[in-house]
Amino acid sequence: MTCFVRSTLTGVALAALTVGLGGVDARADMAAAERWVDQEFQPSTLSRDEQLAEMAWFIEASAPYRGMEIRVVSETIPTHEYEAKTLTQAFAEITGIQVTHDLIQEGDVIEKLQTQMQSGTNIYDAYINDSDLIGTHFRYGAVQNLTDWMTGDGAAVTLPTLDVDDFIGKDFTTGPDGKLYQLPDQQFANLYWFRYDWFTNPEYKARFRETYGYELGVPVNWSAYEDIAEFFTYDVREIDGVAIFGHMDYGKKAPDLGWRFTDAWLSMAGAGDVGLPNGKPVDEWGLRVEGCRPVGSSVGRGGATNGPAAKYALRKYMEWLRRYAPPGALGMDFYQSLPSLAQGNVAQQIFWYTAFTASMVAPQSEGNNTVDEEGRPLWRMAPSPHGPYWEEGQKLGYQDAGSWTLLNSTPVDRRQAAWLYAQFTVSKTVSLRKSHIGLTIIRDSDINHASFTERSPMLGGLVEFYRSPARVQWTPSGTNVPDYPKLAQLWWQNIGEAVAGEVTVDTAMDNLAREQDRVLQRLQRAGVQGECGPQLNPVEDDEVWLSRAGSPKPRLADEKPQGITVDYDELIASWSAVE
Repeated sequence: MTCFVRSTLTGVALAALTVGLGGVDARADMAAAERWVDQEFQPSTLSRDEQLAEMAWFIEASAPYRGMEIRVVSETIPTHEYEAKTLTQAFAEITGIQVTHDLIQEGDVIEKLQTQMQSGTNIYDAYINDSDLIGTHFRYGAVQNLTDWMTGDGAAVTLPTLDVDDFIGKDFTTGPDGKLYQLPDQQFANLYWFRYDWFTNPEYKARFRETYGYELGVPVNWSAYEDIAEFFTYDVREIDGVAIFGHMDYGKKAPDLGWRFTDAWLSMAGAGDVGLPNGKPVDEWGLRVEGCRPVGSSVGRGGATNGPAAKYALRKYMEWLRRYAPPGALGMDFYQSLPSLAQGNVAQQIFWYTAFTASMVAPQSEGNNTVDEEGRPLWRMAPSPHGPYWEEGQKLGYQDAGSWTLLNSTPVDRRQAAWLYAQFTVSKTVSLRKSHIGLTIIRDSDINHASFTERSPMLGGLVEFYRSPARVQWTPSGTNVPDYPKLAQLWWQNIGEAVAGEVTVDTAMDNLAREQDRVLQRLQRAGVQGECGPQLNPVEDDEVWLSRAGSPKPRLADEKPQGITVDYDELIASWSAVE
């Protein structure tokens, strides 16, 4: 204890040792804090003194809840595994609050959340759920808005050094009312993935240039992506005796098939309107909003879910999956497809979740064939290409922001204790170390830390992307979506029928748009979402809307313009110049 007193000069740290904690407990807690700071929570953007001051605040603030046991839940990704296995232990030793952090599939997280919202029964004391639910949360009033919480019932348990403005996903978790509804815990983007070693191979570059008339490089548009897929699948065909493929995806009819589209396939094709973080008035789901009210999904109501761009997007997805992906991809779900890239037989993937960067930088000894003997990646990540309907100023892809969410149905004392744990997992003491473990960066201060500069050559472009001005074009589902759980399930069911060959592309997207309109209509009749609830436009002839500016957009005469590529190293250099 004497060492801590000498090294820590802040008043809050000293106060933690004297205000109502009990001398022996305080010394034990600070001993635990020092041990965790020194042995686990490095590197950090804070000095050791500042880290210990934060931990001292947690000791003081948690005193009323010492001995409490709380339950939280999240999906299963490496970041949350670290929280569940390591941070719960650290938090318990430092604060005396026991945490059960359950890890389940994302769809199950949403189901539990929806059940608690509807029943009012407290299942979990806090949830880490995607910010895709922001439109749901701010309309239903079942979620505690954190702006008011941090100055109200949560004021005494809100970390003074939380620094909300440092979170790079803050805009994604803010409602149209300007209130913060969720606190980002992890964040990752869907980016283009490609074999840098193959793309820079002089022989392949020459063959591609001769065949297609332009350079092999990072595709800027879908035309180039398709040309590259064709080239590697049917021209190169094999490398070192191993068959290779120009594309990877999955097509099993399951809930995660819906994510492939809501995360945000239609926006990449260009179906929505210009505007960031989401198109206005028509977003990447094809939902039109006027003011804050959703008014339609189908083209006849001003939406774009079944517009020409959306149907084009589904056709291309199905065509590429069958023509360029490895055998079996059509029957894979999201989780089964994850190990495929590491096998080393795929040239590119149009969008790939960077949450799994940690597994893609695993050594060769763990079965990863996409790194060299020294562990350096043979691949890179870059901006995803866009379809022919895309316009400058639109979002370019999806970015996930798994975020802490507090429900009003949770008793206040349990909500306060859970809020302490939530802040612990994202505190500056902890967040940089957690970012290096899971590679799902949430803070500007973390991504700009020297430790990531040093590590960037081993991460295949992740650091460069998150430091670049381009990152703002990747955003989660936005506030246009009024009920994510009800609407999201419609996507995989309808798209799955098309992928399975049960219905045509046109029928699948028409059915999806119609069913989304029905959900909006039911919400309108129920009147449960207040002044920002749906109010459907009357149905008009599709041509009335297609003839107007913006989305929905009329069908293009040429849906495959000239392919365009960019040199990866030049792209990265241009980002660095902007920095």
